[in-house]
Amino acid sequence: MRRQFLLASVGAIALAGSAFAADLPIAPPPPPVPIFSWTGLYLGLQVGYAWDHDSENLGLGPTPLLPVPLFIGSAFSTSPSGVIGGAHIGYNLQIGQWVAGIEGTADGTSLSQTVFDPISGINVSTKAPIQGSFRARAGVAWDRALIYVTGGAAFTSIHNDYSTFGLATESISKTRSGWTVGAGIEYAVTNNWSVRAEYRYADFGHYTDFPFAIGFFPFSLTSQHHLTQNQVQLGVSYKL
Repeated sequence: MRRQFLLASVGAIALAGSAFAADLPIAPPPPPVPIFSWTGLYLGLQVGYAWDHDSENLGLGPTPLLPVPLFIGSAFSTSPSGVIGGAHIGYNLQIGQWVAGIEGTADGTSLSQTVFDPISGINVSTKAPIQGSFRARAGVAWDRALIYVTGGAAFTSIHNDYSTFGLATESISKTRSGWTVGAGIEYAVTNNWSVRAEYRYADFGHYTDFPFAIGFFPFSLTSQHHLTQNQVQLGVSYKL
């Protein structure tokens, strides 16, 4: 009798618990984790290393009495290298897995080198202290990882110092524009912060300096240049 009573009591409690549980509201499932989007305005900093190649050709050049250059065939090159770092600002638009955007950069550099040309007896010191770019970016995103290519316009300031056995010196400064292309990978550590690694090649074209121009002689010294650059940089960005 007692055993049957206990079994009946347990059954009644179980039925009551089931009925009570059925009356409780069902909790909704947690919302899905949102997929990260690269769309938005961003700004940040970058630092890295760059190495230039400046092909030079020293010769006797034109003056009012001799308008046609006459080169003496003294060809050599300088390879300025150093640290490069600055800031960037840009905007990305993501459609599906594709990301497109624009970006501008401004960098200061320690690029410099001095080379002595034994044929002409001239020291040439080349520096490129400031440079920048305005580029398009396009890439493919896998959630928080972005692989991209980039290309556009590049700008640099160039300072060339010429000296002849210490007897004469002349400094010529100018700004050159050119083109740049490269590629990189970026990863969003949080919804706002991302880190990147990037390589770019730039070509600033051909230009000519006329140091030590002697107006009353039929010749002046002519220095032809072709400046190119390779650079690698690491950066951090904040998406607004």
